[in-house]
Amino acid sequence: MSGNGPVPILGDGGGDRSARPQVRAKGEGGVDLSRVSYKELVAEMIRRLGEDPDREGLRRTPERVERAMQFLTQGYGLEPEEVVGDALFEERHHNMVMVKDIEMYSLCEHHLLPFFGKVHVAYIPDGHIMGLSKVARLVEVFARRLQVQERLTEEIAQSVWEVVHPQGVGVVVEAFHLCMMMRGVEKQNSTTITSAMRGSFLEDARTREEFLHLAVSAHRSPS
Repeated sequence: MSGNGPVPILGDGGGDRSARPQVRAKGEGGVDLSRVSYKELVAEMIRRLGEDPDREGLRRTPERVERAMQFLTQGYGLEPEEVVGDALFEERHHNMVMVKDIEMYSLCEHHLLPFFGKVHVAYIPDGHIMGLSKVARLVEVFARRLQVQERLTEEIAQSVWEVVHPQGVGVVVEAFHLCMMMRGVEKQNSTTITSAMRGSFLEDARTREEFLHLAVSAHRSPS
């Protein structure tokens, strides 16, 4: 299962370039930028912001940005099946399994600003269960891409549905978006909540209500 977002163009500074489909870069006037290194592109951006990329504090910023972006978009080189591997086990458990409060950090594809929060994932097994740590790893596969929260939520749910083949899947994502907090409307306390359901979570109202109750109360501190 592959992501639908744009693929970042990395320079020659490292990373598994073969794992990332390359997009031919076009600059102003259709100039071919595909041979320009990532560091040079960052340096030019710094110049256009009115700064000097050669001054001491910024001299190594382009390579730091390149490494940071390689890390933050490493999900493009990952596939759900590879991440889960052999951590699927036969088990006759038929009740809800929920991993909640999974920390999530991603980049909004509209402004390349972070959004972050919690992911709550639940599924009802149908003969197989997944190693608990693999649930968090599936979240990372899709969070480490240029994203929108709505698509991220659907991709996580679909990956569990396709890899584990459960009776049902439910995913809730609660996130803060810096593109709303730092710019634009500058609303500091707004939270965006999205959900995605598959199978019995859609078909059975009681299952859906139980999941949503657990998910909504997941972030509350014990009294």
